[in-house]
Amino acid sequence: MKPVSHMGDAMKLAVIGSINMDQVVTSERIPGKGETLKGDSLSYIPGGKGANQAVAMARLGADVTMFGAVGADENGRKLLDSLKGEGVNIDSVAVLENQPTGLAIITVAENDNTIIVVSGANGSVDRVYFDSIKAQLADFDLVVMQHEIPLDTVHYAVSFCYEKSIPVVLNPAPAAKVPMDVIDMVSYLTPNEHEAKLIFESDDIQEILKSYREKLIVTQGSKGVSVCLDSGELMTVPARKTIVVDTTGAGDTMNGAFAVRIAAGDSIEQALKYANVAASLSVEKFGAQGGMPTAEEVDTCLKEMEDVQ
Repeated sequence: MKPVSHMGDAMKLAVIGSINMDQVVTSERIPGKGETLKGDSLSYIPGGKGANQAVAMARLGADVTMFGAVGADENGRKLLDSLKGEGVNIDSVAVLENQPTGLAIITVAENDNTIIVVSGANGSVDRVYFDSIKAQLADFDLVVMQHEIPLDTVHYAVSFCYEKSIPVVLNPAPAAKVPMDVIDMVSYLTPNEHEAKLIFESDDIQEILKSYREKLIVTQGSKGVSVCLDSGELMTVPARKTIVVDTTGAGDTMNGAFAVRIAAGDSIEQALKYANVAASLSVEKFGAQGGMPTAEEVDTCLKEMEDVQ
């Protein structure tokens, strides 16, 4: 695939989602139930699936606005400063006096991670908040959402966007059931294998993909990402071989990169190839947002891959 130029007009993308401070502990391995291990390091890193995807898109050249909420505390101030520094518009993020900023407690070990999320202010991204920002959404080329704000808000927002013909990418993570009418209304649904099996109550990923051609995109970690094309052909874009440092945020990078390229007019195959490379680059560095690549880095990698073929 010829790398797409990113020098033209930036797409206007909206993210409605979570903003968390990630408390990241590294250790030799992930502890078992009831086990205490010695940690190697402790870091506080900007995160939250919504914020991660917004940063991924901004680094890839998109004009991104973040919608969500933080607490009126030190973590909230740091996260807003970080988003602004990445070029994300934060004018519509609510700052709440009565809620703490969301927190994710992450253990990184053995090229994998475990995550516990305390929602905090993210839980206040409700219908009232959405009603306060929905008039702005008509200006956007695409809206991206996840499951770290109340599911009622996600479904309410999907319905509004569908009525207004605003394309939506829904990343149904963390895993939760998605009503069939919501699936029908979104433009793209991007679960991992575990989430897809929960949503569709089936272990047959291929059959599920065939039922939702060019809508359902299933990520499969090191195996790559799969979709069924309109022709009925099942396509899996293989993962790029890489040296893994930290997998945190890889899925968010994939979703952000996919949204950017789909909004720019790429085919689903082009967008997934691009997104897969972006995700592979993100795991080579520590931190969810810290490892997210720029458009130039992804284009360079794609060019190198073409030269090898």
